Amino acid sequence: MDSQLFARALGNIGPEAVQRTELSRRLHAIQPTPEIEFDGRISRSTTVGRDQQSGHPGGSKDEIRAHRAGVNSIAIDRFEGRLLISGGAEASIKLWDLATAENTQHKFINRPTAVVEKSPSSHQYGINHLCFYPFDSLAFISSSYDHKVKVYSTEHLTPSATFDLDSVIYSHSLSPIADHLLVACATQHAAVRLVDLRSGANTHSLAGHQRAVLSVGWSPHEEYILASGGLDGTARLWDIRRSSNSLGVLDLNDSVGMLGEDGLGMNARDRHHGKAHTDTVNGVVWSDDGKYLVTAGHDERVRVWDMSTGANALCHFGPIIKNTHLSTLLPLLVPSNSLEPGKQVMFYPNQKEILMFDLFGGTLLKRLRLPGATAAPIRGSALRDNFRNRTTSLAWRAGDVGLYSAHSDGIIRVWLPVTPEDVAADKDMAQEANSDEDESRKRKRDALEEIFRDLTRQKITFT
Repeated sequence: MDSQLFARALGNIGPEAVQRTELSRRLHAIQPTPEIEFDGRISRSTTVGRDQQSGHPGGSKDEIRAHRAGVNSIAIDRFEGRLLISGGAEASIKLWDLATAENTQHKFINRPTAVVEKSPSSHQYGINHLCFYPFDSLAFISSSYDHKVKVYSTEHLTPSATFDLDSVIYSHSLSPIADHLLVACATQHAAVRLVDLRSGANTHSLAGHQRAVLSVGWSPHEEYILASGGLDGTARLWDIRRSSNSLGVLDLNDSVGMLGEDGLGMNARDRHHGKAHTDTVNGVVWSDDGKYLVTAGHDERVRVWDMSTGANALCHFGPIIKNTHLSTLLPLLVPSNSLEPGKQVMFYPNQKEILMFDLFGGTLLKRLRLPGATAAPIRGSALRDNFRNRTTSLAWRAGDVGLYSAHSDGIIRVWLPVTPEDVAADKDMAQEANSDEDESRKRKRDALEEIFRDLTRQKITFT
């Protein structure tokens, strides 16, 4: 870092290069931060639409959990990185203020600022997916097993719109760049459903999958391009402007791609046969520049695709990948502005751990094991998978190096960088605190000794 600062002082490199280098260094120093915990036990003053039969969300006094039946999804606003929303298997949604835990040197328990409990106006079954409105953190969208998509205001936590799709919704996506305000929904039916927030209608369906769709994602570069993955093992691309909609499928056996006239896919013919994975595809994620697509499947493989040609980039991440649960599983790609040029880092939510990979090289950079992983005391066979302590969702905090993870044991965990400079600073603060404490004890001891001497000098007379 000193060499970077020296080069910056000489004018050899710009401030952005220094910032990228520092952020990359802190990224590789990321560690679990058990001092910050999320406690979902709430008072009535923070509850919206509370169901009288829902009971107290906390367990025993020693348990600190964000949701008593497991956390299915979390999301952090992309502007200030201050607000976090979490959705639970018990149908509740909770809003957290991350700024309250900043600059804490000791254990800190974060409590929700507002909560939406199960009620006739809110979701009736477990939350499957949450995302903030891409242009404003004052609204977010939720989807659930109750077949409904809801739009909420973060200020009042009341639904402003509800869409009933008459099918289980596994995940949804809203374009970060488009003006069309179409929410793509991955549902139990073999079609991608589109919901128009502007008109309030279910516009149309994108048919092509043979079985249920589990994951969808809009391109961050082309506003009308959409990717989806489903139980049939295919990853499909769609252009919603076309009458046929489908652009084709990705083929795991194709490492060349559809080169087209210019070698980069221009006017290339569509491909409608082939599979991206040999089993279910339950994760579809775009890189933030739209050049690559990452898919995850039940064949326990993660594949990277060059989206200029649709070619399999042949990135291999080894046998460590685990993926068997029938739910959406989304790897997290670190924003490119936090990395050195040409680098891309992926966090993969493995069982009981989070894996950090070099996306293009497939190199395992770090293995983050969950601290104190336990199974929540949940009753009922429908929730027995929660005992496995799955990592269900990952979220990146904008403007900082900070990873947040949700788990089926009901805990939201925090992962922050700890550099040698941080360790040295903490040590100095601890020594300073101990010195102040010793000085305080010395003053008290001197005061007591003085009182004792005064008492012993006094002459006591018995009558």
